[in-house]
Amino acid sequence: MKITRKILAEKIKDYLYHKITLAELVSWAENAIMEHEFESKDEQILKNITALLGVSDVRAFGLTLEDCESFLQQLGYKIEFEVNEINK
Repeated sequence: MKITRKILAEKIKDYLYHKITLAELVSWAENAIMEHEFESKDEQILKNITALLGVSDVRAFGLTLEDCESFLQQLGYKIEFEVNEINK
């Protein structure tokens, strides 16, 4: 599989929507760096973001909402929020 802007953005989105855990995101990123190719026209940015995701489970690095927002912006996406009451 070739890693593209869309694939990487989808993984970050899955994490933000709690479809995958941080550990799953980190595992995916580590695997992507070692075993997958990156779309050549965006290779450097894709590798940089994926590498940062791959170490985001280490306390010194971490992964904040601001990090995710920055990564998505670099990939050509933006975050929009909707807040809903859990119990009425």
